[in-house]
Amino acid sequence: MAQENSVYQRRRAPTDTELQMIPWLHLLSPQERLEIVPQLVVSDPQVGDYVCRVGRPVTFWFGVISGLLKMSSDNESGQTMTFTGVPPGGWFGEGTALKREVYRYNIQPLRPSVVAGLPLETFHWLIDHSLGFNRFIMNQLNERLGQFIAARELDRMNNPELRLARHLATLFNPVLFSGVGEVLRITQQELAYLVGLSRQRVNEALKVLQTRQLIRIEYGGLRILDLAGLRTAQFS
Repeated sequence: MAQENSVYQRRRAPTDTELQMIPWLHLLSPQERLEIVPQLVVSDPQVGDYVCRVGRPVTFWFGVISGLLKMSSDNESGQTMTFTGVPPGGWFGEGTALKREVYRYNIQPLRPSVVAGLPLETFHWLIDHSLGFNRFIMNQLNERLGQFIAARELDRMNNPELRLARHLATLFNPVLFSGVGEVLRITQQELAYLVGLSRQRVNEALKVLQTRQLIRIEYGGLRILDLAGLRTAQFS
């Protein structure tokens, strides 16, 4: 509880640079921006903190300014199942916010991050008043549906290179994660957490993807060379 409170207590107003990294703000009218910007907050969750937690009521709609989060849940045996990563530019939980439900998943940082929050009532005000915001949410929900259908398919994939390729394609999704661009800042250990492989096996799979000229391994991250190839490549 102390960790969750500390995230909330460390909230502050976003800087101008942070505001520029919120992908839906430019879709609002000037008047809507005047109404909304003062209500946005940011915080800096650290490893071990919770941004969202299973069973807690939704109070904000969240997005990643910098860093990397993971979405996960614990099963009845106490094992953690990771659903996806959330890199910069990713806003998440709109379905939970729309239905005013409790969270069915945990959101935690894999590294120190900066996360923005829009109060729930402000989120619903935008749903009621802003055409641009509604279009953004519709696109989010459509992409999210495709993402989770792909995730179900991933559960049946045993080939490490194939699993990694599809996970990377998800993390480079330009609609859901507009802040990533062509380079994803991620370590091999972080990828191992998200993909469900050992760090050594991730290292081997990355080399295969690089040989295929789908990615390029760079210092501190990966550069995308062929997003379509990551989505469709087959491995024996």
